[in-house]
Amino acid sequence: MYLKKGDNIIVIAGKDKGKKGKIEKVLRQTDQVIVEGVNIKKRHRKAAHRGENEKGQAISIPAPVHVSNVALFDTKSGKATRVGMKVREDGTKVRISKKSGEEI
Repeated sequence: MYLKKGDNIIVIAGKDKGKKGKIEKVLRQTDQVIVEGVNIKKRHRKAAHRGENEKGQAISIPAPVHVSNVALFDTKSGKATRVGMKVREDGTKVRISKKSGEEI
């Protein structure tokens, strides 16, 4: 998988198409990512049942999005881009943006 935690992405398909955000978590087994502010779901929490004065509430939680529905956001061009690999002169591999050629 070419995406990492902290990458800026843009959603390219689905109900949140066009939204931008930062990756909070990468789920490698299912090829999914959790992005802040994208694919928000409501979860209802019960009130505490030990006599405490807590009330039930609805909590908004970001749900995972498949990696095929997101693309890396290139800040230089301002558009979605694909990711390529490049080997530096010192032998380390780095990710590059296909649109601008910049290192990520």
